[in-house]
Amino acid sequence: MLTSSAFDPPPGPPRRVLCVGAAVLDTLFRVRSLPAGQGKILPYDMLQVAEGMASSAAFAVARLGGHASLWGAVGDDATGDRIMTDLGNSGIDTSGMLRAEGARSAVSTILIDDRGERLIVPFYDARLHETIKPVTAQDVSSFDAVLVDVRWPKLALATLLAAREAGKPAILDGDVAGDGVIEMLAPAASHIVFSQPAAERLAGTADLPEVVSRLKRKYEHAFISVTSGENGSFWFDDPASKIRHLTAPEVEAVDTLAAGDIFHGAFALAIAEGMPIEETMRLSSMAAALKCQVFGGRIGAPSRAEVCVAMRDWDATPLSLLPV
Repeated sequence: MLTSSAFDPPPGPPRRVLCVGAAVLDTLFRVRSLPAGQGKILPYDMLQVAEGMASSAAFAVARLGGHASLWGAVGDDATGDRIMTDLGNSGIDTSGMLRAEGARSAVSTILIDDRGERLIVPFYDARLHETIKPVTAQDVSSFDAVLVDVRWPKLALATLLAAREAGKPAILDGDVAGDGVIEMLAPAASHIVFSQPAAERLAGTADLPEVVSRLKRKYEHAFISVTSGENGSFWFDDPASKIRHLTAPEVEAVDTLAAGDIFHGAFALAIAEGMPIEETMRLSSMAAALKCQVFGGRIGAPSRAEVCVAMRDWDATPLSLLPV
């Protein structure tokens, strides 16, 4: 069993991670079960929180001891003010955020049931992402890693390309996206962590080891991983030319919302810190699992100390599944 010392941050100043993408005001309703048809459903708890894929990942970076910056867009409305204030108060540097004139800020309504599953109704104003600023290698040179999601593809691509030019890890959160988005972004990424639904759609199969194998052949230049919730994570071990599987920590899931985002934020910070890939996957898996025990989306992201304590009792040896 590994000790927590393997997961402590390195000496020196906190590593800097730039997250690029979604910033949304979520209204969360906690319900006993998700609706099966039309009618009225009464929640027994609710919360409003600014999050979104990149925003929640940035929060995970900050909670785990890194310096998190966010590039995203909000409207010039009261909701945008709320999102900016909430994220700033959460320890995220929002100085690179765009206020899109005439656009409405992104919002979503989310139902979360007692099993931790959710139903999401999001709204994104297309005008939020009409303005794309140029991104150069110099613009990202002060960061130790860059993480982009799929919600603002043009800015994501520009940032990935700039990061690669600057010699920085260029990490793609490969979640479900519009037609052609992942195919556009993946060639520019050095690391791709896919969600299971997105990976299966791209690979054309539901067999996860085969999914990883096919995606590695498609994007052989990049580190390839697929996260599968309670089924753990799979990745291609480049030195060994094998696919590895890490079982997920066993937790009682209260709310799975933002768990994947927390995984990505932890992954980006660990890569920025130079952590070996197996330890990176373990740290990310535990951070995501601990988040699932807390209602409230990204606010359940654990601290570095909480993750390290939990790692002491978790022995999940990765298995080499098959050669490629």
